Amino acid sequence: MYFHPDNMSSAEKLKIELAKVRDEFKMSDSDCGSGRVQVAQLTTKIKHLSSVLHKKDKHSIKGLQAMVQRRKRILKYLRRTDWDSYCLVLSKLGLRDNPNYKH
Repeated sequence: MYFHPDNMSSAEKLKIELAKVRDEFKMSDSDCGSGRVQVAQLTTKIKHLSSVLHKKDKHSIKGLQAMVQRRKRILKYLRRTDWDSYCLVLSKLGLRDNPNYKH
């Protein structure tokens, strides 16, 4: 079968994984950009990129660091505004709470 995961490229697998994550974390049917969804998608992209990254690929490392910083900012916002969503995202994604955030 053509659509078997073994036959897919890495980018196609990532796209399917992002769709699954979006469906799992969205708050309503039309939600695709809430903080919860953004953190979940960034985490998925970070895991994917860090698994295929080479040590000497400086441009990709810089992009990965930018994604981590963006996720950190969104988590900081979620922690400040919507504590329940923040706790849900941390527990489902296996991220750690950092109480030393500067508010």
